[in-house]
This record gives sequence, structure tokens and C-alpha cells, in this order.
Amino acid sequence: MENKKKILIKIFVSTLYLSAFTFGGGYVIVTLMKKKFVDEYHWIGETEMLDLIAIAQSSPGAIAVNGAIVVGYKLAGIAGAATAIIATIIPPFVIISLISFFYNAFRDNFIVSEMLEGMQAGVGAVIAAVVYEMAAGIFREKNRTSVAVMLAAFVAACCLQINVIYIVLACVALGIFHAVWTKRRKKK
Repeated sequence: MENKKKILIKIFVSTLYLSAFTFGGGYVIVTLMKKKFVDEYHWIGETEMLDLIAIAQSSPGAIAVNGAIVVGYKLAGIAGAATAIIATIIPPFVIISLISFFYNAFRDNFIVSEMLEGMQAGVGAVIAAVVYEMAAGIFREKNRTSVAVMLAAFVAACCLQINVIYIVLACVALGIFHAVWTKRRKKK
């Protein structure tokens, strides 16, 4: 692997770029982080990226920042996490500051409101792509337990309207139970 300074620079530039050109929330940045760190740099495996995103998603806070933290930490420790946080926070901070400064001018502008509405459709497509890629990764593993948990979580959230907090807590409990059961089974 490359030396730590070069990695930190790449983490900073990559997460700054991803954060600056990602509209629509954290799930959009997840796909772009996968493409950058898994497909382009080959620093992280696809399964490991899914694990890191699961950690980021289950942690409190914005998933974009949490994702940057776990990826940065995985690649370069505390320095990588700090670098990723700073790079991820700079673009939204600057953009929100500018928007709030010019809010009255933008508020009633027809072109701006139509542009934002058009971006919503694009964001929906990117989120659908993230869901597809993550689900495809789980199906590729051919682990029946993982597929069953994923499908049960989907049904619980989308069909039964169960609060996501309860679904995450149930998945944590299942994960702990599965880890303990697997460990005991290996001892026998």
C-alpha cells in the first residue's frame, strides 16, 4: 500500500470531491465511495465496504460523515478519519452558508426551484442503484441468513411500517446471537 501521506491526500481529495458533488443525502455518497475506494483504488473489498456502511448507518449522525469516518479510519487510522471528516464537512458547510446568505433571492426563483425538483428524480435513481448494489452483494454471498435478515428488514420497514430503530436493534441482537452461536459451534 502507498505511504500514509499519499493515502491521506487521496482520502482528502476523494471525500472532498464526493461531498462537493453529491446531492441527495448520504446514500448517494455510499455508491460513490464504493466506486472510488473499492472499484478504483482497490483499498477495500466489496464485502468489507458493506460492513463499513452498515456500521456507518447504525451510528448516530449523518451517514455521509459516518461513512467517511469509518472508511478513513480503516485506511489510515485516526488521521484518516479526521481527514475524511474535514473533507466531507467543508462542501456542505460552504454551500449552506452561501444559500443562507442568498436565501431571499433564491426562495422564489422559478429556475432554482425547478432545478431542485429535477435533482430529486436523479437522487431517487441513485438511491435505487445503491439499494440494488448492496442487495446484489448480499445475494452473491449466498448466505441464507443474510438474505433472510435483509428481506425481513425490508418487509418490516416498507410493508409493516416498523420504526427503523427497532429493525436496527433487532438486527444487532440477531448479529450477536449469530456470532455467539457460531463461536460455540466451532468449539465443539
